[in-house]
Amino acid sequence: MKKLVLAAAFAGAASFAHAGGMEAPIIEPEVVIETVEETGGSSSAGLIVPLIVLALVAAAAS
Repeated sequence: MKKLVLAAAFAGAASFAHAGGMEAPIIEPEVVIETVEETGGSSSAGLIVPLIVLALVAAAAS
């Protein structure tokens, strides 16, 4: 009778130990806000590439 009670106690303890399951916990991602500051570089830097493309188109057309 002692073995039956001991087996029941171990079975009960094992069921409580696995009550949470083996599923991974749900963790919400951390929100990170990043601000990007532009430097005051050359103002003509934005014009060089379009001018080169325009020159290539003009050269190809003639």
